[in-house]
Amino acid sequence: MSCKFSIPFGAPAAEVLAKAKATVEKQGGKFEGDESKGNFSVSVFGSDIVGNYTVAPSLLDIEITDKPFLIPCNAIESFLKNQIAG
Repeated sequence: MSCKFSIPFGAPAAEVLAKAKATVEKQGGKFEGDESKGNFSVSVFGSDIVGNYTVAPSLLDIEITDKPFLIPCNAIESFLKNQIAG
């Protein structure tokens, strides 16, 4: 099951992506890409959350392509918004 959502931001894209990378890597995950697009994966409760991102002006578009069944999309979206935009 995939999830798609966008996170608006006001800071420079490089700063937002640095926060995203730090958040994923702090959880033991991988974050690869540049200021236009990339992908990430992180293990949560023994299962992987896998996704990709694209950067539009003032908007980080995220697609979760694989996730544990028991973790709802809105929980992932809320966590990332708090970590990246907060």
